[in-house]
Amino acid sequence: MKQLKVHYSLCIVTMLTIIFTCAFNNLQAQQKTRVVNNQTQSWISVNSTQRFTSKWGIVADLHYRANQLFVNPNFFFARAGVNYWLADNITFTVGYAHMWLAPTTLGWHTYSNENRIYEQAQIINKIGRVTMLNRIRNEQRWQEKIVADTSTHTNKFTDRIRYLASFTIPVVKNPYFPALVVSDELSMQTGKEVVYNIFDQNRLFFGIKQRLNKNLNFDLGYMLVDQEKADGYHYDQNHTFRCFFYYTPDFRKK
Repeated sequence: MKQLKVHYSLCIVTMLTIIFTCAFNNLQAQQKTRVVNNQTQSWISVNSTQRFTSKWGIVADLHYRANQLFVNPNFFFARAGVNYWLADNITFTVGYAHMWLAPTTLGWHTYSNENRIYEQAQIINKIGRVTMLNRIRNEQRWQEKIVADTSTHTNKFTDRIRYLASFTIPVVKNPYFPALVVSDELSMQTGKEVVYNIFDQNRLFFGIKQRLNKNLNFDLGYMLVDQEKADGYHYDQNHTFRCFFYYTPDFRKK
């Protein structure tokens, strides 16, 4: 019980920090009218968590996001890490990720490379029949600068913190019947070149989770991504079709 109180206190402090930081950042940029670019996207991924002992395992995932219905690539993304289980419902992870980001300027062809190192803590709890997941992730990002469709061989460094709250709500007791999923993830960033967009983005998701077998399930639904650009008043609002697969084998000796 004490552990739960500490956990919820940490979540509340994190949420308030993000909210107040975003509010302060928006005050700085409110002299200019908010300009929103609405677009449709599609996002598919395969995510794996493999457990080898009571304490140790690995995570790995691959992502592909495209504009419209898988028409034009937006990014390709790969991530891997080492998992440590403090308890069956509490994990810590450290790892590396790489993104290949497609150009947004018409006629450009050069992808921007992004390297990341990340650390995260995650806890999963039950509230009645509802499964609640809370995750805090910190990312150190080196984003390659592209000018005139050519790499400058220099990077923009940012440190980004992300907080995710996700709720899985079963409709019936049968675990193979689709469950409802609602989640939201807030992100903020800091860095020498981050002036007007300390708030990075918000990802709100509504959908279903479908179990296929003991080790494989997927979620499917709609995600609204609201991302602030570097100038602080231009925003991308992405209406996204999302399908994520989750493979979670347990290789521990019984």
